[in-house]
Amino acid sequence: MYLIVGLGNPEKEYANTRHNVGFDTVNELAKRHEIEINRNKFNSLYGQGIINNEKVIILKPQTYMNLSGIAVRNFKDFYKIDLDKIIIVHDDIDIEEGKIKLRKIGGPGTHNGMKSVVHELNSTEFPRIRIGTGSPDDEIDLKDYVLEKIDAESRSVLDEAIINAAKAIEEILENGIDIAMNKFN
Repeated sequence: MYLIVGLGNPEKEYANTRHNVGFDTVNELAKRHEIEINRNKFNSLYGQGIINNEKVIILKPQTYMNLSGIAVRNFKDFYKIDLDKIIIVHDDIDIEEGKIKLRKIGGPGTHNGMKSVVHELNSTEFPRIRIGTGSPDDEIDLKDYVLEKIDAESRSVLDEAIINAAKAIEEILENGIDIAMNKFN
């Protein structure tokens, strides 16, 4: 069983922000495979289904970004999911807007949601998909940048990245992270 986690913030005021592209990606994946994300457990919304002959849980922690790891750990422990079967999807300001990067293992970088996940899992050895949102110019605060509403031009670019990230998850499930990295990085 795989645990596929999109990082984001739960309230409507955070919809259509850079910080929620993880949520957007798992929503896209769920839509593609007709999986409803409508169950509640461990301060999370989730759905279960089958993608490419693999059982999956698609998870959207509702703990806010900085505490996302708590929900991930609770699902990992309850369902006894191996670290290499946990896929985290999140925004990354250090990657050009619209690009995606897959990693098999690695640290959290500057992302507070990933810091929480790494802390709670006590490991960096799980796959992740980072969606580039670009970085702000010097005139805007980083927090404001990731939480501001996305304009139409950026939305178009990020929507394409979200579709590619959903396809990358499908590739991981079908052929493994190494092949997916070669195909999408």
